[in-house]
Amino acid sequence: MNATIDPDQITERQPTKGEVPFYRENGQAVPRGVTGLFRTLKWWAMAILLAWWHLGPFLRWDRGPDAPGQAILVDMAGRRAYFFDIEIWPQEVYYVTGLLLIAAISLFLMSALAGRVWCGFLCWQTVYTDLFQNIERWVIGERTTRIAFERAPLSAKKLAKKTVVVTAWAAVSAACGIGVTLWFGDAFQMLKDIFTAQAPFSVYLFILIIGGFCFLLGGFARERVCVYMCPYSRFQAAMFDEHSLIVSYEAWRGEPRAPAPKDRNFDQRGHCVDCKMCVQSCPTGVDIRFGNQLACIGCGVCIDACDQIMDKFGLPRGLISYDSAVNLEAREAGKPAQGIKPIRARTLLYAGLLAIVGGVMLTSLLTRSTTEVNVLHERTPLFVQMSDGSVRNGYAYKVLNMVREDRTYVLKTEGLADATLEVVGGKSGATELEFQVEKDQVSTFRIFVNAPESALKGRSTDVTFVLTEQGKSEKPIRSKTLFAGPEK
Repeated sequence: MNATIDPDQITERQPTKGEVPFYRENGQAVPRGVTGLFRTLKWWAMAILLAWWHLGPFLRWDRGPDAPGQAILVDMAGRRAYFFDIEIWPQEVYYVTGLLLIAAISLFLMSALAGRVWCGFLCWQTVYTDLFQNIERWVIGERTTRIAFERAPLSAKKLAKKTVVVTAWAAVSAACGIGVTLWFGDAFQMLKDIFTAQAPFSVYLFILIIGGFCFLLGGFARERVCVYMCPYSRFQAAMFDEHSLIVSYEAWRGEPRAPAPKDRNFDQRGHCVDCKMCVQSCPTGVDIRFGNQLACIGCGVCIDACDQIMDKFGLPRGLISYDSAVNLEAREAGKPAQGIKPIRARTLLYAGLLAIVGGVMLTSLLTRSTTEVNVLHERTPLFVQMSDGSVRNGYAYKVLNMVREDRTYVLKTEGLADATLEVVGGKSGATELEFQVEKDQVSTFRIFVNAPESALKGRSTDVTFVLTEQGKSEKPIRSKTLFAGPEK
């Protein structure tokens, strides 16, 4: 006969004084469901992020005929990235560097202002772990029920519930993998191809990899990712100062802790009743009463749990609070709290850096040319001496037309007196060349430049190609290169 486990008799080892645990040493953290302000904020953050993640690819943007109609798209096949009216080409990968810098500085600024608000509410690992943990709670039950369920011997009922949970995890993970994939192709067409088995094998492999990591990290690794795999937990303290808002325990008010008195008399003792609700509700299993720890992701759920206990005993809320060290020290000393101080040296520095990087990127985007040129001097041979004594050099002249309309350009040279131009398959012996580049294309022209030997300064003479668009008053594109000749 199978033995039954009484959830009320379940105990877990608590840290001794001075010990700061990373997370539950035996198994995973099993958080208790709570209600309150921070739990509500987590629900809203989850809903908004998941909605954006899965619905964002379906936003449309009209770029004209023969252009992708997806507002945000990373077109790997076309080697292009689109963000509404902005089109990024492969050679403009430096914009990705700018975005990474903005993301890093924004994280530093958020941390200086509100601690690990990113980790607690916005990180994808947090969102999916929270969703997976709540799926377990919805299917199996509350915390004590889930612990007893895991410890119970295998049975048909246990296997059935486990199957439901894992199937739900797999469905969410598959949706995650598909959601990522849709940002890399036309969402409507790709979604149809995926579910009609017409998508390429690489698409299904990509979904499997992304979905597999979601399933593994959100369903099984969970808080271990935050503690051991994520580097941010290791240097988070460097981002904080005495004015940063972090989850904190007011030990001066809570200690000495003891079980709840039957007469509800809290004279000569702390307000903490040692119910461990803060520990049981924590998604990483942290006991915040031991101070700030690298495993704490700053989600504030322990605040909701503690406030419920304070309400139950008629005690003031805020035994665990989201506040700064300065305010905590002030209250401990019986002085009024200073409140939030968002403007200080650290935050001004981060905001300034953010403004500089953002300004540089914005200026670059607003002033960037819609034509790019690349000139390559032919090296075999470096030059050819013609029968009339003139010298010829060959060049591969590449023109990138970054707009979706055909454009006509005029090319001439500067720096070589009496130089003439010739394009293979076209006009020759002219001081200017005119050619057309198709819309959204790179065209390569083989150009010969002829110059009298008297115009040369020796084995190497500087020459500048000047390209202008016909009928436009935009600034010419100048490309300086060399013109090789015989040694004088």
